[in-house]
Amino acid sequence: MVRHLALCLAAAGAAALAAGTESRAETSPTDPSGWEAVLDEARGQTVFWHAWGGSDIVNAYIGWVAGEVEARFGVTLEHVKLADTADAVSRVIAERSAGQVSGGAVDLIWINGENFAAMKEQDLLFGPWVEALPNWQLVDPEENPAVSVDFTVPTDALEAPWGMAQLSFFYDSARVDAPPRSIPALLEWAQANPGRFAYPQPPDFLGSSFLKQAVHELAPDPAVLQQPVSEEAYATASRPLWAYLDALTPVLWRGGAAYPQGGSRLIQLMADGEIDIAFNFNPNEASNAIANFQLQDSVRGYVLEGGTIGNASFVAIPFNSSATAGAMVVANFLMSPEAQARMQDPAVWGVGTVLSRGRLSAGERALFEAIEAGIATPPQEELGATLPEPHPSWMVRLEEDWTARYGVGQ
Repeated sequence: MVRHLALCLAAAGAAALAAGTESRAETSPTDPSGWEAVLDEARGQTVFWHAWGGSDIVNAYIGWVAGEVEARFGVTLEHVKLADTADAVSRVIAERSAGQVSGGAVDLIWINGENFAAMKEQDLLFGPWVEALPNWQLVDPEENPAVSVDFTVPTDALEAPWGMAQLSFFYDSARVDAPPRSIPALLEWAQANPGRFAYPQPPDFLGSSFLKQAVHELAPDPAVLQQPVSEEAYATASRPLWAYLDALTPVLWRGGAAYPQGGSRLIQLMADGEIDIAFNFNPNEASNAIANFQLQDSVRGYVLEGGTIGNASFVAIPFNSSATAGAMVVANFLMSPEAQARMQDPAVWGVGTVLSRGRLSAGERALFEAIEAGIATPPQEELGATLPEPHPSWMVRLEEDWTARYGVGQ
């Protein structure tokens, strides 16, 4: 299934490459083992970071990173804003198909899941390089396996973690006294309160995350989700999901005839009083929205009993990057205590850190201890277990079948 995804991306990417862009200077691969040499080579380079651009908060943080790496290391960082990470993957595939083995247009990608699996399978990534970064010493893969395993696929030091996320729900406490704390309980609540819950249309990331949470809770044996999908396992594991969604769809917002386009639309619907319960992949999202006057201060966050799906965000370097050294410098800075603490601050973004507190100095730990939790952010002790992401092949299949069953505007 991942190979099929990669071939589809290649076809899309070939069309994009045919449109043509200005070629970039070619550089030789960088040896990541000598960090001082990496810093010297990086100075003066321009790194084109292809990253999701659908959030003003995220874009502002990346803008801050750009200013810091320019001032500290002489690296110019350009944020190429994506609606879909697959667009950047398509570009790299198309360049290799055209024989462009250096001087590529993509230097760094915010990536995970099926996109990483596709690039790794087709040998489209530079590396291994991550364990040579100085700040990797502040990460503990034994303590947090998510930093070295991406949707069940070992990273093999081909991508660097830079943020932790976990599915979290939030509700308007002025309208809901006791929010449902499981996927089955959510259905019961929605049936008693028709039209007051919504989820984005897959393959939107949040919409797909809702499917993953539901299939994990409803599958007879969720352990099968950690293996590549097979017909037998898929039929057994997905059957309860489709029965659940058949019951849920008629009581969704607008009766399932329309779906919100992303997390920002969910927030708007709650602010407008159209829905009472929403969710995001950032436990601080509701606090951020309240601070930015996008949500009423009666909103509160919570997580489901038994835990919710969580993962790490990664950056990877394509095999033909034009600024390999500069990309490594950016990735190393993203893992610095200063950048991680700023990112975890709900007033800035609110994403969890990939660093191990036990590997930080007292001064570095103080950066995190000074962070004030947002008004709607669930306490750390209430976040519960982080459930593992399914193998990427499951998500491809679930998204395809969801679209065939419930998709609108196709």
